[in-house]
Amino acid sequence: MKSMHGNKQATLYPRLASFYFFFFATLGAFVPYWSVYLQSLQFNPAEIGELMAIVMASKLVAPYFLGWLSDHFQKSLFIIQLALVLSLITFSGVFVAHSYWWLVLVMMTFGFAWNATLPLFEALTLNHLEGDSHHYSLIRLWGSIGFIILVAGLPPLIANDEISRLPYIVLGLLLANTLVTFFIREKKHNAAPQSALNTSITSVIKKPVVAGLLIACAFQAISHGAYYTFFSIYLEEHGYSRDLTGWMWAIGVMAEVALFLIMHRLLRQYRASWLFAVSLLLTTIRWILLAFWVGNMPVLIFSQILHAASFGLFHAAAIYLIHELFPGRLQMRGQALYAGISFGLGGSLGSLLSGYTWISLGSTGTFLLSSALAFIGAMIAFKYVNAGINSAINTSVNNNEKT
Repeated sequence: MKSMHGNKQATLYPRLASFYFFFFATLGAFVPYWSVYLQSLQFNPAEIGELMAIVMASKLVAPYFLGWLSDHFQKSLFIIQLALVLSLITFSGVFVAHSYWWLVLVMMTFGFAWNATLPLFEALTLNHLEGDSHHYSLIRLWGSIGFIILVAGLPPLIANDEISRLPYIVLGLLLANTLVTFFIREKKHNAAPQSALNTSITSVIKKPVVAGLLIACAFQAISHGAYYTFFSIYLEEHGYSRDLTGWMWAIGVMAEVALFLIMHRLLRQYRASWLFAVSLLLTTIRWILLAFWVGNMPVLIFSQILHAASFGLFHAAAIYLIHELFPGRLQMRGQALYAGISFGLGGSLGSLLSGYTWISLGSTGTFLLSSALAFIGAMIAFKYVNAGINSAINTSVNNNEKT
């Protein structure tokens, strides 16, 4: 048994990790610097926020639609590959024209294709891991490594007027992301218990613990809108160089990698629901630090280290909870709902809102608003997710004692 497990780690895990590496390397080129690229095209903050929001908004529809197709036809890998090919074709539109409405169309179609792939691959990865789902973070950390390499290594290549190279770099990474999927095999979900086969997606979502989880995820993602859209611009406005800005992004993801390395141990010691709630509380603190002390280097570095909580701990705990709460054939749609409601609805609202508040409230006011939104999410997480799962566990224990 141990040798079979070792062989699985030696052959399967690197292939799964390669997808995460190139997906998040693409993200490392796109998220921190695409707003800077748009700024170089003379778009104003509101327009930048709108264009970034369009990419995020596509996560609301695309993952669930393709998740339904995957659950229905049991061809998740083929659908992932098809979506990645479409993302290559649609992103190529950025080389055709730079008008606002053309880029709206390009970002909408590209976002629809590309954003659908990750939640499907998350479910595929967990299906491959089967009983070793706590090893997810050890595979997912390679995505963070890919992000770090690009976000830290890219600034010298796009310094000053060379930002025009960015679309070519993103396109090359998308191509690599597509190619690695052809070295991965399909893996269907395990058969669910008979009681789960008749469970509808609606009945699962109606559960307070599930609804609370999804709503808290949305608030968390909204709170990150200003960070993902304006953090690079924010640092440059405060006199930081583009090289240092890249390293600030990298520090955050390095902290995330460290978290992923120990996440499987944390999940053995603490309930995922409690870790999830704590991650939102720490996010609240992070945005306050960024609002008032961006000019203080030690505080800025510490706020970036808190990315381990605001994304790493949050995402790993959420993925684990979604996997547990959506049984059998609902797993693809469960991951799609998580991606759609948090990063889709929440991410697009966050980007859109930050674009307007950056003008009306200023940078400090925008990050304080982000902190308030994260705090609301934390309260929902403690009341409905953590308390709800504790109650379910206690009920199950009492029922077992009675029998």
